[in-house]
Amino acid sequence: MGKEKKKEKSEKRTYIGGQAVLEGVMMRGKTAYATAVRDPEGNIQVESRRLNTSKHMRRVAKIPFVRGIVNLISSLVMGSRILMRSAEVYGDEGEPGKFEKWCEKKLHVNLMSVVTTFATILGVVIALGLFLVLPIVFADLLFPAELRYSIGYNFTQGGFRLAIFILYIVAVTAMRDIRRVFMYHGAEHKTISCFEHGLPMTPENAKTCSRIHDRCGTTFLFLVVFISIVVYCVVNWVCDTYLNFFVYGDFVNFLIQFAVKIVFLPLIAGISYEVLKLLAKSQSKLLLPIKAPGFALQLLTTREPDASQLEVAIAAFKKVYEMDADPTVPETDFIISKSVHKYTKELIALFEENGIDRSDAEWLVSIKTGIARSDLDACDAMLVPSKVRALDAIAAKRLEGKPLWYILGSTSFCGYEIKVDERALIPRPETEMLADFAAKAAEDGDKVLDLCTGSGCIAIAVTKMTAGRDISVTASDISADALALARENAKANGVEIKFAEGDLFSGVRGKFNVIVCNPPYIKHADLATLQREVREHEPMLALDGGEDGLDFYRRLAKDAPRRLVSGGTLLLECGQGQAQEIVRFFTKFEYTMVMRDLEGVERYIRAVL
Repeated sequence: MGKEKKKEKSEKRTYIGGQAVLEGVMMRGKTAYATAVRDPEGNIQVESRRLNTSKHMRRVAKIPFVRGIVNLISSLVMGSRILMRSAEVYGDEGEPGKFEKWCEKKLHVNLMSVVTTFATILGVVIALGLFLVLPIVFADLLFPAELRYSIGYNFTQGGFRLAIFILYIVAVTAMRDIRRVFMYHGAEHKTISCFEHGLPMTPENAKTCSRIHDRCGTTFLFLVVFISIVVYCVVNWVCDTYLNFFVYGDFVNFLIQFAVKIVFLPLIAGISYEVLKLLAKSQSKLLLPIKAPGFALQLLTTREPDASQLEVAIAAFKKVYEMDADPTVPETDFIISKSVHKYTKELIALFEENGIDRSDAEWLVSIKTGIARSDLDACDAMLVPSKVRALDAIAAKRLEGKPLWYILGSTSFCGYEIKVDERALIPRPETEMLADFAAKAAEDGDKVLDLCTGSGCIAIAVTKMTAGRDISVTASDISADALALARENAKANGVEIKFAEGDLFSGVRGKFNVIVCNPPYIKHADLATLQREVREHEPMLALDGGEDGLDFYRRLAKDAPRRLVSGGTLLLECGQGQAQEIVRFFTKFEYTMVMRDLEGVERYIRAVL
């Protein structure tokens, strides 16, 4: 029974280790790592990655002493990168300045990468200065030249090194952000301990566990300091015996000491790693005196976490545990806060890369943020992760080929909100001029007919723009689905419109003063060449104009005169390059004229009976 309990306990030991980051915890397993961070809105986000370790590195990682050096370097590099990544959840890096852009364009150098690299190097230099140079200087001040390589001298250096380390930790705890990092460090330990004790992974259970752990990096650093004393004592004794240090002078001796410490630092790290692994494998009380100093230091580098911090650490642990157990589990990404102008810039680049007009990106951000399209470039307001996530979801649908306005569900036409979906064409900006012509042509007491009404946008706009005049508007379409959408839009805009179902004039009775129509005018053979979003989503019935695209204009030229009062007006929209040929059809009219759109394209035809 005792063996079974011992086996059960050993099976709960885990290889997963972690690191506290800004407002979160990173957990690393055998095949993956996961970082959980609580974002500015209080939500837990998890970013996970697979570890792509080469076969050569896996072999090296199994070599005693060498693996400690490899793991140390790997942990430093990964830890720094993840720490910076966790900070991004709270905001972007800002827009690159002119000098940054110049460096990237002319020198092909990312200035931020250079600055980051320089900062990392500077950090290493400062660390070497604090923990290697200062102890040498302090010890040299206390010991005469003939005793500078004695055991007492080396123990004094080690003591100074340990004291500087402890003072450094105490000093940084005065910073509020560091205290929170230490709380997350405690959460990391408690979470791992909770798992190893076989408890359900909940904040309540983790709260009862110890924040002291055998495999903590703090204990590793203590072992480095302690083992360095022993190693440097032996090395300095050997060097002093065979090189006779004191004859070289103080400065040369200092340089030799510093060089010796740098050279043997990897060996010390390797030994410390192996000792840490051996100590972590045993829970014997006989080893407690050796573990105790490291545990005592952990009381400084960890703090009691709250339930929300434990929840974050558990999320990271569960994710990496899941990924280690199942190689098919996909990686995940953080959704980070971004400024409006940076998000817009990135989205424009993404859309243009996929052949989508930049205006779609601008309209998407403008409508969903309530910021004028013209103000996006200069807007520094931050988009919180939930808003970024919502915008990304819309952008993803647009990249799949669905028209933006179908995704958004509505568009503005002449300043009026028009619901749009795949029952009818999306109103185009150029059609607004056609509606304006119709509204201006209608006089008090007139009857207006909107043929091929689709979403009802023209009929609604004319009714709105002629409010106060005694104007009656009828809207007709061959599609029952389109008419249903037009009725919904009329009701939403609070206008009274008569609706009729039929092919052009077949569903209406009587004569009208103004007939307006934006009929299908795409050549049948050209339908297959239309943009993907139009071809796959907008109704072909509203686009197909026959073999030459002019079928509906011929029918209108023939039938409209019987449905117009004397002096009545027919207003039409057409495709580019079609206007002059269409005009030839309207021989029964008193006169016709072609009008241009804002781009100078012959887009509209006015025919007066």
